[in-house]
Amino acid sequence: MKHLSYDRERVFDTRQDQMIPRRLLLAMGLLALSALALASYASLTNRPLEGVPAAAAVIRERALILQGNSAQAVTVLDANGKVLADMAHGGFVTVVQNAVTTARRRQGVDQALPVRLVEYANGRLVLEDPASGESFELYAFGSDNKAAFERLFDK
Repeated sequence: MKHLSYDRERVFDTRQDQMIPRRLLLAMGLLALSALALASYASLTNRPLEGVPAAAAVIRERALILQGNSAQAVTVLDANGKVLADMAHGGFVTVVQNAVTTARRRQGVDQALPVRLVEYANGRLVLEDPASGESFELYAFGSDNKAAFERLFDK
C-alpha cells in the first residue's frame, strides 16, 4: 500500500495559479469606473442621445391586442376584438407579448388595451405601447422575427 504524501508547497502553488492576477482585477475596476464616469458626464451635461433612429413617415399601422394564453400560446386580435391569429406556439410574438405584459404590470396599466404596430418609411417595424410608453424595435431581431409581425398587417 502506497503512502500518499502531502506537499504543502505544491497545494499553495496550484491555488496561486488559479487566482485572478491582481493587475487584471485593477484593470477591470478601472474599466468599470471609467464607464461610470462617462455615463455620469453624459447625463449631467445633457448630452444629446446617440443612435436614435431617424424620424420617418408612417407607411402603415395597425392596432393590436395581444393576449397571452400560456407560456407559449398567444392570441392576436384587432382593435374590434376580431381574432387575427391564434397561435399555440407563438414564438417571437409570444416573447414580445410577454415583454408588453411585464412593462404594463410594472406601471399598473390595463393589459387589454391595444398596442400599435407601425411600419416606417425607413424600414423600421415597431410595436408601440401608448399605455406604458414602451416601444419594441422589431426589425432589430432579424428578418424572420420581423416577418412574424409583418404578417399581422395582411390579416
